[in-house]
Amino acid sequence: MNRQPNQEKITALYERLSIEDSRDVESNSIKTQKAMLTEYAEKNGFTNIRHFSDDGTTGLRFERDAWKQLIAEVEAGNVAQIVMKDLTRFGRDHVQVGNYLEMFRQRGVRFIAIAHGIDSMNPDTLEFAPFINIMSEWYSRDNSRKLRNAFRAKGRSGKPTTSKAVYGFLKDPDDKARWIVDTEAAPVIRRIFQMAVGGMGPGKIASVLRSEQIDKPGYHMAQIGVGDHQWDDENRRSYWQASTVSKILAKPEYAGHTVNLRTEKKHFKDKNITWKPKEDWLIFPNTHEAIVEQEIWDMAQKARTVKRRTDTFGEANPLTGFLYCGTCGRRMYNHRCNPCDSMDKAKGRVVHKKGRDAYCCSLYQICRHDCTMHYITTEAVSDLILETIRGATAYARGNEAEFIQAIRQASALRQGEAAKSHKKQIAKNEKRIAELDTLFRKTYEDFAAGRLTEKRFEQLSGGYETEQDALEKQASELAAELEQFDRDSFRADKFLDLARRYTEITELDAPLLYEFVQKVVVHEADKSSGKREQVVEVFLNHIGAFTVPAQVAADGGGDDKRAMWSDYKRSQRARAKQPTELPAQEEKTT
Repeated sequence: MNRQPNQEKITALYERLSIEDSRDVESNSIKTQKAMLTEYAEKNGFTNIRHFSDDGTTGLRFERDAWKQLIAEVEAGNVAQIVMKDLTRFGRDHVQVGNYLEMFRQRGVRFIAIAHGIDSMNPDTLEFAPFINIMSEWYSRDNSRKLRNAFRAKGRSGKPTTSKAVYGFLKDPDDKARWIVDTEAAPVIRRIFQMAVGGMGPGKIASVLRSEQIDKPGYHMAQIGVGDHQWDDENRRSYWQASTVSKILAKPEYAGHTVNLRTEKKHFKDKNITWKPKEDWLIFPNTHEAIVEQEIWDMAQKARTVKRRTDTFGEANPLTGFLYCGTCGRRMYNHRCNPCDSMDKAKGRVVHKKGRDAYCCSLYQICRHDCTMHYITTEAVSDLILETIRGATAYARGNEAEFIQAIRQASALRQGEAAKSHKKQIAKNEKRIAELDTLFRKTYEDFAAGRLTEKRFEQLSGGYETEQDALEKQASELAAELEQFDRDSFRADKFLDLARRYTEITELDAPLLYEFVQKVVVHEADKSSGKREQVVEVFLNHIGAFTVPAQVAADGGGDDKRAMWSDYKRSQRARAKQPTELPAQEEKTT
């Protein structure tokens, strides 16, 4: 930027309006400020007037477009004087304001703040400038605190704190705190969740939506006059991205819940927000109509945790993410390849290699000393899962009362000892917490009386507080598990609903897996009997590892049926006493 001669230097008139100031429209509007400054400049004979206006920007930061242009002119030596309404238009950071005032002095730029009577040509008027700047910053700090407290109070009340409803919802015209379903966007949301449950990743889902020319959220919301985007590019109206799909799948709002206080600002001067850990979010269940059912949303979250990479088969194995090693608990990796012919150099001839599609322990692949292979073919485990689902659903449909009784009884047997242990541990923790409170009071009394040094007091009190926090956290977790035990008894009804919906199951695909299967635990094969035998536990959603009484559903029974049912109940009680949490299913695989 070229330096101008003195007679051509500009008179810079600076106006600023922040969001909070916009409520006082009459006195602080940009238009009013411009009129005031222009009148002052003309009365005092200032020429070559040029306005610099920042509209809707905070005074806490100086990253403002018009302000940066003004400073560039100052640094180029093109400004004779700067005039503004008052020091608060300058900024609300007293350190930065002081630095800029010193910069103006060194460069010979006259500074005038009309309302505060400050003129740098009269040094006496600058005496109170630092105090005004400090009070201006204090005002911003206090205002930020009040706004933050009001925001938190609204968040804790369960009302949505977002200014706009998320994609798929609209604000109710009669009640702005209530969300209603956007009938145009809701089918797209449901389709996205269905594709996710079907095993498709965010990238593939985005590709499908692009190919079908579905309007992306920003464009759709702009068309109906909501949201922050005014989308004009027609060529990119359906350009879905994987990140957009991922954000949609992660929002509990689509299951009917309100989520508040996801983010925060560490300091009132910070521009950027930080995300809180998910455990610190405030989630209020069932506050508005859901677009997808909770079960579908849960299945989609589970599907998102699994990385399905395509291989030479062209698509990922649907079982990936469900199989776990029975020894180390790690997920199992899928290995598969097509059959092919290759040259065997040792034999000097072409040999045919069979195709492979199997799973083995992921830890075994990393370090073979830490675990064993736990090899099982996809075909074998698929047959076992399909057989388990068919057997459980058929039994549940044909013997509803007995099925519910069996699940509740098995749940009570499995959880009885655990619940008893949990209650005992909670009582023990509460007793120790009370003892720590007493110890802390005694320690403080010794410190106050001079019997303990400050260093020793901090060591003891810090240890007590750390132990107490750990005990309180453990007690809270155990109490949550006890509540879960109480809810487990009613899960049989949910499985019955599934069994009624799926009356004819012919093949095992991704949607069926997510509907029915929680996990599959594969144990190492045993060849000690001369045959390869392998224990595989199939854990079904809502009911866990359920063993169907083999003959109860088959024969209609009388005495035989009652005898078989008694044997089944005895076997359930025996399994509950075993160290493992759930009964295992033994199957032979080749």
